[in-house]
Amino acid sequence: MELDDNLYEQIVTLCNEGDTLVEEGDVDHAIRKYLTALNLVPSPKNEWEASTWIYTALGDAYFINEEYVQAKDSFFNALNCPEGISNPLILLRLGESLVECGELDKAKEYLLRAYMLEGYEIFSEEEDQKYYELIKDIIGGY
Repeated sequence: MELDDNLYEQIVTLCNEGDTLVEEGDVDHAIRKYLTALNLVPSPKNEWEASTWIYTALGDAYFINEEYVQAKDSFFNALNCPEGISNPLILLRLGESLVECGELDKAKEYLLRAYMLEGYEIFSEEEDQKYYELIKDIIGGY
């Protein structure tokens, strides 16, 4: 299934505006843009590819805002959308959100999945190394 071209363009525009707002540090307004875009996606939302990237962008914005429960919920939603389960970035961010929510056992599971798909590179210099440290002993890392 594909979204109507006009609807797709509206969603992409809103998400691009949200991305720009995040870059400018206006995360609260970015979240509103992403939520507006998500509301345009027909139900059930988890059947649409657009929902995968909207939920991911929303989760990132919530994570930046230190709203970790909302971030976790957004990443779980993204995981249940097309190709979400095999997306290492979603798995990584979900694991990081779970760490911040104090759910360490679940966090390790998703961080490990991200590692298995992408290797150590997923834990780039931009990532806090505390997340890698959680799984380092499991994978035999240094």
